[in-house]
Amino acid sequence: MPRTSLPFLVALALALPGHASEAPDASDGLRLSLPAEALTDARPFEREAVAEETLSLEEAVARALEGNRGLRAERLQTAIQGTFEAQERAVFDPELFAELEISRDQSVRQLEQIGETDEVTTTRRLGEAGLSQSLPTGTDLTVSVRSSRSSSSRVEAPQFTTRAGLSLTQALLRGGRIESNLVRLRQAGLDVEASEYEVRGFVEQLITDVEGRYWDLVLADERIAIFEEALAVAREQLDQTERRIAAGDRPETEAVSARAEVALRRQGLIDARAERARAQDGLARLLQGDGSLWDTRLEASSEPGLERYTLEPLNAYVALARDHRADLNETRLRVQRDQLEVVRTRNGLLPRLDFFVTLGQSGYADSFSRTWRDRQGDGYDLAAGLRFEMPIGNRAAEAEHTRARLTRQQIQETLANLEQLAIEDVRGTWFDAARIREQIQAQKETVELQEELLRVEQTRFRVGAGTALAVSQAQRDLLESRLNLTETVVRFRQLTTELLNASGTLLLHRGIDAPGAERVEIRL
Repeated sequence: MPRTSLPFLVALALALPGHASEAPDASDGLRLSLPAEALTDARPFEREAVAEETLSLEEAVARALEGNRGLRAERLQTAIQGTFEAQERAVFDPELFAELEISRDQSVRQLEQIGETDEVTTTRRLGEAGLSQSLPTGTDLTVSVRSSRSSSSRVEAPQFTTRAGLSLTQALLRGGRIESNLVRLRQAGLDVEASEYEVRGFVEQLITDVEGRYWDLVLADERIAIFEEALAVAREQLDQTERRIAAGDRPETEAVSARAEVALRRQGLIDARAERARAQDGLARLLQGDGSLWDTRLEASSEPGLERYTLEPLNAYVALARDHRADLNETRLRVQRDQLEVVRTRNGLLPRLDFFVTLGQSGYADSFSRTWRDRQGDGYDLAAGLRFEMPIGNRAAEAEHTRARLTRQQIQETLANLEQLAIEDVRGTWFDAARIREQIQAQKETVELQEELLRVEQTRFRVGAGTALAVSQAQRDLLESRLNLTETVVRFRQLTTELLNASGTLLLHRGIDAPGAERVEIRL
């Protein structure tokens, strides 16, 4: 007698006459009863859909790229990083300034010679406007024009003064090199570029998830179709067995295995429908942006045709991963960023030594316009010098530079480890895909043999040489082999997507243009 599994024995017990009446447990106090509706084809997982939509694989991917909320949020990160770059670029933008001042003072002097006091009231109005700018060369420039009007109680006519001046400060040591002054701006640019690779990696993973959920939905539909067909076959076998029993050709016990087979197939159909509900919700979550797909029945129109997908040699995928994986290129940009930080902190070790020069020309007259022409007096000012500054010990700068060097070393080790993990990921996925690809043909042959075995058992049963139990066993074996083949085909299709994702070329194969397709070369 062939060995039977525990689920089959449970279903067999439930199918026995009178099984719904009593079933005492160890305490002999619990009674198990099955309602009549449990033996019907109820479909609790098939909700009434408000709409139905048929999607191909390409349409599903396009919907996800358009409506996925996670992708929308990820794209905003690039825009946010762009604001930091604009902020750092603004450091070198020219700045316009203006100032207006009104002052009044009164002084009292004691004139001892004549025994009187002298009160002097002075009113001054001052206005200044100019333009200042910091350059990447470490140069600070300021051009300004200042005009003032002074009136005094001792002088009848007010006096006007106008000065135009130029001020220049040039860093000679700390802050005097272009590469150190542009570090923040270049780091901000690298952050923007790194965010593009981050978005690319997110998009590749999103497409991988969408295609995986899509094929899960296809698999669920295939499983439902297989179980429905198996249930119909099991019912037909039960009808044949009951007719043979009624005719007296078979004992009544022959119906037990046939009934158990019907119960098992019904159980598998319920599970398959539940799996489809979960698969649809998983796909809908990735596609929707407004929640409109929760109550829409999604139908998949694409098929996992194997002839379209072949495996390239393993070394090809490994080489592609080194060049195109978004996480590797993003980390390479982080290495460059930390190298720039070393440049910046090395500059901080230098003392401050600035050269400055100030040049101005002034005009004096009894009106504002005459200070520029017909001047009653001319004047100029000129100043030049050096300014030095050096913290004693300079421990803060030393600590910052040491931290920058250690951080650079840490990210380099992280990159090396990440490359090894990427290669391992590619190799593992390739091995799985190659193994499953080889299994498909063997499983096809298994299905063909199981179909032939079922036909043999059915023929033996019809001629009275076989039993209903043997037919049921053959039906289960055929069902399992068909399910295994379907799952293997779908899994291979999913693995081809995962392999392209692992090698960083999924967007290239899908014809999707996005930033971050090029390999990042670390520039020292």
